[in-house]
Amino acid sequence: MNEQEQLQKMREDWDQRARENARHYVDTASAAWTDEEFFRSGEMTVAEEILTDLGNICQGKAPGDMRVLEIGCGAGRVTRALAKFFGEVHAVDVSGEMVRIATEALKGQRNAFLYQNNGRDLSIIPALEFDFAFSSIVFQHIPSREIIESYVHEVHRLLRPGALFKFQVQGDSTLETTPDDTWLGAPFSERQAVDMAMRCGFDPRYRYGAGEQYFWLWFFKR
Repeated sequence: MNEQEQLQKMREDWDQRARENARHYVDTASAAWTDEEFFRSGEMTVAEEILTDLGNICQGKAPGDMRVLEIGCGAGRVTRALAKFFGEVHAVDVSGEMVRIATEALKGQRNAFLYQNNGRDLSIIPALEFDFAFSSIVFQHIPSREIIESYVHEVHRLLRPGALFKFQVQGDSTLETTPDDTWLGAPFSERQAVDMAMRCGFDPRYRYGAGEQYFWLWFFKR
């Protein structure tokens, strides 16, 4: 399976998941999320991963003055929470169905901008400079390290110097993955994650959860 076939399958599979039960596939903790529960879970992600890490993320800037990039908005669960905290949020997703659902969820949130991208780069995003980039429970579903690295390159292009890209990859290398599996993504070892950071122009300053499903990486743009 070549990259174009992988990207097409990612888009088709996530469109189908969005039509079937978007919120469940975004966060499998529930198959019947209420509006309140779903968006509260996004607020919890921001509380746990953003509010506890403001020194690395804001670097002295006021959150309301920051422009933030999110990879994989899904149904808008985390995007909505980010938009309540930061001045401006731009978010992409490979699935047009997910973007449609997220757009409805963020109706009235004038500082949030959503785009359907091609699944490997951020060419759809306006030529802006971003202060922080974030991605949660997204790259774990991408079946190709090359596609993930393409995203990392693109985030580097859009971040201001010194800014942080905080994101997760699949860290469990004992799992058997295949190039056509858009649920169980390609795993990264610590060495592979560090090498990717260096190739993409990042300082891989911190990491947490190596060997686990939720392998967090802190990449600072050099």
